[in-house]
Amino acid sequence: MPIKIPKNLPAFDILQNEGVMVMSSQLAEKQDIRPLQIILLNLMPEKIKTETQFARLIGSTPLQIEFTLLRVSSHISKNTSKEHLENFYKTFNDVRNQKYDGLIITGAPIEHLPFEEVDYWTELKDILEWAKVSVHSVFGVCWGAMAMLYYFHKIEKLILKKKYFGLFRHQNRKITSNFLRGFSDDLIVPVSRWTEISADDIARDNKLEVLLDSNEVGPCLIEDREKRFLFLLNHLEYDSNTLNTEYLRDRATAKSFQVPKNYFPNDNPKLDPINRWRSHAHLLYSNWINEIYQTTPFDIKKIGLK
Repeated sequence: MPIKIPKNLPAFDILQNEGVMVMSSQLAEKQDIRPLQIILLNLMPEKIKTETQFARLIGSTPLQIEFTLLRVSSHISKNTSKEHLENFYKTFNDVRNQKYDGLIITGAPIEHLPFEEVDYWTELKDILEWAKVSVHSVFGVCWGAMAMLYYFHKIEKLILKKKYFGLFRHQNRKITSNFLRGFSDDLIVPVSRWTEISADDIARDNKLEVLLDSNEVGPCLIEDREKRFLFLLNHLEYDSNTLNTEYLRDRATAKSFQVPKNYFPNDNPKLDPINRWRSHAHLLYSNWINEIYQTTPFDIKKIGLK
């Protein structure tokens, strides 16, 4: 089954041309099944790129997915048109009385700010409280994962002296995890961040378990089984060229910049990068969707009820 998104959303044609199964609302309504309700809280500036990346991964499962886009209303987006936001995005007030099978919270380019200084922190806290009882499973990515770890587990993010930037080998620490079904013993993961979460802080919390980590860049995928939370500190959703775009942006500024490690062949920015993480990205999100499907109530109204 395909992912259900509006036919005039830019991601529709992009994904259809890639061979991803997409379905318009009109066609989906003819099928007598309950689609999984997945909502994406998109905190990234270039929202069209980000929504397409996640829709690509969510749309790779055999289940029908109804994909909803959510934005914060307490922050004005400078990189996405007002028309796009009004046409395709909901605000928290629009969804606060609804329930969802899954919520993804993206990263955000505000790593150096303390969480309390983020202009939408109060709104995000309200969303996280709502998610505890209105969403079956929550998946935080990069800054979104760190915000969840801070809010729910009081774990602080730590500022790095040098940006973790490039492709890094990671190890599978729990091959029996349902989320890592089909994973190799080690894998390549794109990383781009100025902050980290201490492995010692995670180890001190008996509700958290590290599923993937790296000897170079630390914890990557963390699970809170009790709350059905996943925390992904890195970026398996990235397109092949995303790190290159970041590199060119950094190089164009007067600031110091790094060539992403292990990304370009022979670390030569003149050569096209090779995607070595795509299969594991699809596996992880497919496994997450499958786990939701296996455990979420058929009656969506029962989500959050004991």
